[in-house]
This record gives sequence, structure tokens and C-alpha cells, in this order.
Amino acid sequence: MNLLQTTKLTKYFGDTHAVDSVDFTVGEGEVVALIGSNGAGKTSLVNLISGLLPPDGGRIVFRGADVTEQPVYDRIKAGIARSFQLVNLFDQLTLLDNVALSIFSRQGMTRKLFSLADRHRSVWEEAFEVLRQFGLESKAALLAGGIAQGERKLLDVAIAYALRPRLLFLDEPTSGVSTREKASIMDVVTSVVRSHNITAVVIEHDMDVVFKYSDRIVAMHQGTILASGTPDEIRRNEAVTTTLIGSPHA
Repeated sequence: MNLLQTTKLTKYFGDTHAVDSVDFTVGEGEVVALIGSNGAGKTSLVNLISGLLPPDGGRIVFRGADVTEQPVYDRIKAGIARSFQLVNLFDQLTLLDNVALSIFSRQGMTRKLFSLADRHRSVWEEAFEVLRQFGLESKAALLAGGIAQGERKLLDVAIAYALRPRLLFLDEPTSGVSTREKASIMDVVTSVVRSHNITAVVIEHDMDVVFKYSDRIVAMHQGTILASGTPDEIRRNEAVTTTLIGSPHA
């Protein structure tokens, strides 16, 4: 069953067809890798689905409802959340405060974050549990600006996860970290999303990460979908290996 479906989704920037009449589906419970060279349209597609960009044409259906015209906040309430390639944290707040802010935002109470804190102990307890799931509980009292890049990546995903999404977009969750850290980050992230039956779409350039952690791979090229299939099918897809990978991925 499709959790998300776009039909002829389109976005132009001048003469550039960033997303060119794209039909894109995501099934319930999948971990989908979205790959493509820089400028292929991956981030633009995710921005359209998450509401950060208005489409020039086409339709977005999520959980059977048309969300094409809905603002970002309504899509978050419906169950769509995302992390960002460039981690956007509140560096002067603790890790616990960053996650709590996401929970208060989910509940529509961000303006009263600290004045309500004492009366909403359950929020802080939930925030600590989220940090525990991502292996960050020992850093809960540290300022976000003082933790390592890999931990920042995990915190960014934890903040998006705290919105309790049904569909979670992860924009390059392993960029800017060492090869050793990439595996540990993805082990944690995929364990959390799979154990809570969250559907995830991961924009990723590292093919080792893509082939190891995804159920299905969608390859984009020049604003269109070049191919979609299991990791084994994509390995054997000549158009993908020629255009994006260079040689079949072992």
C-alpha cells in the first residue's frame, strides 16, 4: 500500500526543470534511498513533498489525502517530517531542550516553551527517551553547539523523529562525517525507524550506505526518475550504472 504518491509533480526554476512531471511512490514501512548527481532534483522533490516549495504542477497524496496545497505545519501534523543536509540546531540550547522544543512544536506550544516546562514534565521525559533511542542520553545536558558532527547528525534526526512522523525524509544524514561514523549513524537511524514502523526516504550520495540500508532505490536524473528498484535491480540497471555510478556496485 502506498503511503505517499505524487502525480506529474513539477517545479521549474526559470528554464531549469528541477522536478519534471515526476510520479513518485513510497510504500508503507519502506526505507527508500533517493540518489542522483548534484542538480538531479532530489532535494527539490523532497522540498515539494514536505511543503517547503510550492509546485508548478501535479499532485501530492499522503495517506489518501491530497496535501498539494497544505502548508508545512499541516503536513507535519499529517505525519511528514524531515531532517536537513546542513544541520539546523539551536546551538545555545542543550540537546534535551532541542528535542523538547520539537515536541512542544508538535503540540503547538512553542511560544510558551520554558514557561510551561515545569507543568509539562512529560515532554522532558519524552525528550530524554528520544535521546536514549539515538544513543545521546549521556549528552542530554550539553549545549548542541559543543557536540561532534556525527552527534549533530543524530540529534537532527532525533528532532525530526520527535515530531512523530509517519514519513521521515533524511537529507544526507551521513555527509561530513568519517566512514566509520557513517555506519554507526545509519545503524542507529534505521534501527529506530524500522522498530517504530516509520517510513523513511533517505537522500544519500554514499553508495555503500545506499546499498546496505535501503529496501528500494530511486535514481533521479535531470529532474526525472531514471529507475526504481531493489538494490540488486539497481546494481544490474545499465542506465543507472552508466549515468550515476560509473560501474556496477559490488
